[in-house]
Amino acid sequence: MIKQVIKDAFFLNQKSEPATKADMQVVQDLLDTLNANASDCVGMAANMIGVRKRIIAVNMGFLNVTMINPVIVKKSGEYETEEGCLSLIGVRKTTRYRDIEVEFLNSNWEKQSKKYSGWIAQIIQHEIDHCDGIVI
Repeated sequence: MIKQVIKDAFFLNQKSEPATKADMQVVQDLLDTLNANASDCVGMAANMIGVRKRIIAVNMGFLNVTMINPVIVKKSGEYETEEGCLSLIGVRKTTRYRDIEVEFLNSNWEKQSKKYSGWIAQIIQHEIDHCDGIVI
């Protein structure tokens, strides 16, 4: 179900809790909402639809991928950039890493460990920041 995008900074600044199998509807709602906002958005975190759970969805160009309880375990290639956010107006400066390795559960609840670089890595970092209550 497509959900309204949250713009309340107080809510967005709260850390998300680990997701459980009971949160699978949130995964679908997040994908539906990302698809509905595809012209303005390349990634979303569950708190952006009002659910404080560690779930993100990222547009990888050819499909949207969900990550449940994602954690960045390695990062390298620090750089400065500017980012916008569907929940906020304008852009802000931030530090990102060109290469990251992320551990997460997929929608089948299978543990994954994958490496990402460039634009996809930047999106993942932005969405994991949302999970940690960091708003860029």
